[in-house]
Amino acid sequence: MHISLPKIVITLGDPAGVGAEVTLKALNAPEIHPSATFVVLGDRAAVAEAEKSTGIRLAELPVEFRDCELLAKDAPVQMGVLRAEYGAAAMRYVKDATMMCLLGEADAMVTAPLNKEAVSLNGMPFSGHTEYIAELCGAGDSCMMLTSEKLSVVHVSTHVSLRRAVKLSSKRIVRTIQLGEEAMRLMGKAQPRIAVCGLNPHAGEHGMFGTEDEEFIRPAVVVCRELGIDCEGPVAADTIFFKAARGSHDLVVAMYHDQGHIPMKLLDFEATVNTSLGIPILRTSVDHGTAFDIAGRNLASGANMKAAIRLAVTMASHRMQQAKA
Repeated sequence: MHISLPKIVITLGDPAGVGAEVTLKALNAPEIHPSATFVVLGDRAAVAEAEKSTGIRLAELPVEFRDCELLAKDAPVQMGVLRAEYGAAAMRYVKDATMMCLLGEADAMVTAPLNKEAVSLNGMPFSGHTEYIAELCGAGDSCMMLTSEKLSVVHVSTHVSLRRAVKLSSKRIVRTIQLGEEAMRLMGKAQPRIAVCGLNPHAGEHGMFGTEDEEFIRPAVVVCRELGIDCEGPVAADTIFFKAARGSHDLVVAMYHDQGHIPMKLLDFEATVNTSLGIPILRTSVDHGTAFDIAGRNLASGANMKAAIRLAVTMASHRMQQAKA
């Protein structure tokens, strides 16, 4: 029986960063090729720099390359240099890939890192890939998930100040739990076990260290349990990640950015993948930055990009199977 492969579009990120380098290294892995068909969006100038440093030729890989032609062809990319035109180009790659997914021309997108400061040099407010793609999709309740082989974590809030993040909403927490469960199912977990972090030390210690845990988080957990979701909480954030990494849970719900990011990056920095939830398309990303300090020196590992591609393929394949069923 013929099984159709998902089509994955990959954006190269900031041309002055390591995006093209890690993409070439990931796509050069033989085990990646049979899993999907691939389209790479970027500029030839950035690819040329990556080919020069890695010795890997994009034309020799079984992928389609679409040159966005946003950079001057006769000028080499200044690796590791912050430039407005590079930030604008990276944003255009993301926009084009998002449109491909929305129009059904691709089943999922994978993004290489861009630089927020380079984007802002164009006078454009930008807080992150997740928020920008959600805006393009017209989605108002997106959130971020980090996934590794051992554990996943989804965040109630991400790129906002801590002062703003601690202003909890039970409705937002419920929605985040639901989105996390749906994503875990796309990853192949039929009945994911979910732990929901408290906001305060020791999840508030019955009101001794704050009332938010009982006022906002516990009611959200009750609602989700009534909906048939296997979740518990609020649980103390300082112990749950250790237990979950050892198998007690599949997914942890963090209340704010650093509560989830720090333990996940300690757990498995190289293989942790960023996924956007609450949008109508599938998007995964590397969980590292542009690494300007080593860009163009063939020092960046392609492992994280390879993990992001594998997750995009897995989620797209499950969604295709669900659609067929």
